[in-house]
Amino acid sequence: QVQLVESGGGLVQTGGSLRLSCVASGSTGSIYAFGWYRQAPRKQRDLVAEISSGGATNYLDSVKGRFTISLDNEKKTVYLQMNSLKAEDTAVYLCKAESKGWSAAQTYWGQGTQVTVSS
Repeated sequence: QVQLVESGGGLVQTGGSLRLSCVASGSTGSIYAFGWYRQAPRKQRDLVAEISSGGATNYLDSVKGRFTISLDNEKKTVYLQMNSLKAEDTAVYLCKAESKGWSAAQTYWGQGTQVTVSS
């Protein structure tokens, strides 16, 4: 089992910055990828950024150049640095981990952290 705990959300003004953290614990040795997703009220859950254990990254087009995902493999902590925040970035941000299980890959989710960007 893997547990994910996000932190770093809050209220910021347009143009501000936040850094989200996601700490993985439990059976973390088999995690091979992390991702940050976000979900606004009445909206679908979208992938914001993802990173593999090898360092390959992928970003939602609307956050490219503003957000950076990074991974500390030793600490099993993934970060999302968010700069130049816009009101449209307001959402609950959730951390996801992909882990190799006994017979199949397993997905784990954190509880989420609220990011609110005021106009």
